[in-house]
Amino acid sequence: MSGGIPVRCPLCRREHLYAPHVYPCSCGTPVSPPLQRGAQPLPVTYVTWEDDWVTVRCESCGRCDQWPQPELGCDCGAVLRIPVKPAASGPAPGHAPLPLHIPLPPTAPAPRPAFHPVTIRTARDAVQAAALYLRWLGYKDIRRAEQRASSGVGLIAPGLRAQVEPTTRSMSLRDIECVWLAALNDSSVPVCFSLAGYTDDARARADGLALPLFVLDLTGTPQPVNSPADELISTGA
Repeated sequence: MSGGIPVRCPLCRREHLYAPHVYPCSCGTPVSPPLQRGAQPLPVTYVTWEDDWVTVRCESCGRCDQWPQPELGCDCGAVLRIPVKPAASGPAPGHAPLPLHIPLPPTAPAPRPAFHPVTIRTARDAVQAAALYLRWLGYKDIRRAEQRASSGVGLIAPGLRAQVEPTTRSMSLRDIECVWLAALNDSSVPVCFSLAGYTDDARARADGLALPLFVLDLTGTPQPVNSPADELISTGA
């Protein structure tokens, strides 16, 4: 794992000490993006979903996963993208490749490491926290929905359609019904995440539709709001 490195803002020349977040690999080993020491940070002027993620290789098992791109907010208002070393392919030195599938007894629950949240400071952090949580639940290839929603941010994956409301606005009855109808149209599981919660009629409608609702706290840990959310946590994807 990478330790803290000195970072100088190229705009105001302020110096910072930056340490990347640590995430859990599927094998249970904590990993973090390997930072390029001495590399110049780049101010973020245009954001795309692809630029928000980097490939990180676990040094224990050799698995490569997508994790949030390391970034630092400077006091001058600039957002700095911290360069990361490219991930090497293949098994880790001294380790044999892990088998792709290890059969488990029919009654054994699927192993799932502890969820490691990302602190929410911005709306973008809230969307990343929801994406990380969905990946932790077992959904793969999570990406932004191509069609923009009337509010919030849409995330999709095979068999999943999620809506994230990263503002201080509570999700409404209409929001819940729109997500449910969109998921029904493509035979996906609908899920909602909200930073400010839900209106009473939205919660009642979600319960009737068996639609999982989560509230994002500022630590980045989604909290289940209704029983469908509890069930999703229990079963996973």
